[in-house]
Formats: sequence, structure tokens, C-alpha cells
Amino acid sequence: MTKSVKISATVITLNEEKKIAACIQSLIGVADEIVVVDSFSSDETASICMRYPVKFVQHPFGGYVAQKNYAMSIASYDHILSLDADERLSPELAASILRLKESWLDRSDGYVVYRFNNYCGKWMRFSGWYPEKKVRVWDRRQACWQGTDPHDFVSIPKDRLGRLKGNLLHYAYLTVDEHLRQVHRFAEIAAKAKYKKGEKAYFFINVLVSPLFRFIKTYFFQLGFLDGYYGFIFCTASASMTFFKYVRLYEYNRKGLPEE
Repeated sequence: MTKSVKISATVITLNEEKKIAACIQSLIGVADEIVVVDSFSSDETASICMRYPVKFVQHPFGGYVAQKNYAMSIASYDHILSLDADERLSPELAASILRLKESWLDRSDGYVVYRFNNYCGKWMRFSGWYPEKKVRVWDRRQACWQGTDPHDFVSIPKDRLGRLKGNLLHYAYLTVDEHLRQVHRFAEIAAKAKYKKGEKAYFFINVLVSPLFRFIKTYFFQLGFLDGYYGFIFCTASASMTFFKYVRLYEYNRKGLPEE
């Protein structure tokens, strides 16, 4: 059996003035409500959002998982479409969601989309980055955001998942410098989260071997070399994030967290 549903789109933001307009524009006419939860941006994010028919709320940032669950909790409708500010719906995916609103399957609690990543202007077809499967449409009564910051996900049993046609377009990094800055920021967030959960880092396995294994996996086994120059840069930066994450965790294990 199928049923018609209304969908709330949720987006969290912090200083996303370069990307948020395109994200919102892709949602207009598809979502029945657009909820933007902002972490008190210091740029023009707020004023840009106010130009569009969105529910704009500012809320202190308590982590990616907590912030996305908060955005979901204040949505008007139970069926959620979640995007990051640097994502937008392709025309084919937008059409799939419009059809879904008219015929949501009773046996489905959520739907997977394929995310197609743009790195410094290049669409990445390899490097372990496509197809990147993401649950981005779901019934909030059946699932919520989980994970360890900054790696969040929505978990739904495979037999309760459908799949939507069309790509979710992800403009991940506009420049290499932007990626390198995020590597350090995400590595610190991940290391602190692991430390607070009581996890340990081991020098040989985690600090030395894990980054090397990640590079070999993405660049060779997942054909990152076929993405050319930016494939090499992406795979190297991803491996360095693994390195910096475990170096920080190793230091936290030895000395504790630094004073804020």
C-alpha cells in the first residue's frame, strides 16, 4: 500500500553564505517546509535565508548529531528530507521526491539517495566516493541521527529501505585549502568524541598503519588514480585526516584533553 505524505526539509548552517542559497532553491517546490537551524553565523547566512520561504531558527551548536536531531524535532511533518548546506537536489532526484510524496510505500521507513561529490570543480567518480549511499529521506518516528561527530548517519534496516533515482549533488570543497582546513577541524572533533567515549589509539596500528591503509584503499583499490590530480589530493588528504585524528587521540590518551 502507498500513501501521500508531506515532507519537511532540514538544513543546519554555520557561515554558509556561499552555498546556502543554491541548497534552498533546490528544495523550493519539492519540500512542503524548509527548516534551517543556524549556529549563530557571523556572515550573511541569516540574511540570505530570510529571502526565502524558510523556517529560520538559531540554536547553539552541540555537535552535528545533536544539531541535526534538533532540526528534525522542530519540523512540522514526520517525513524528513535532510540536506547539508553544500548539497542540492538534482532535477532527477527532485522529481523522484515529488513522486514519493504521492506514493510513500507503507513497507518503507526511509529512502537511500546516491551522493555525487564535486571536489574543487571536478565530479569524483572513484576514490570510494561514488556512489556514496546516504539515507536522506525517512520517517522520524522510525529513525534519527546517530554516530560519532563529525560522522553522522541515519540507520534503517535494509528491508525497510527504498532507493530514490537521481543524485544528491554535493559541492564538498571549493578549494584544496578549504579541505585541508576541514581535515584539521574534523580530526580534532572526532578525536575528542572518541576520547570522551573511552576509546584508545595505538601508535603502530592507528597512527602509522591506518592512514597508509586508507590511502592504499582509496587510491588503488577504489581507483582514486582514475580521478586524476584531484583524486590523488583527495585520497592523500583523507589519509591525513585519519593520521591527525589518531595522533590527537593518542596525545589525549597520554595527557588528557587540553583546557578549553
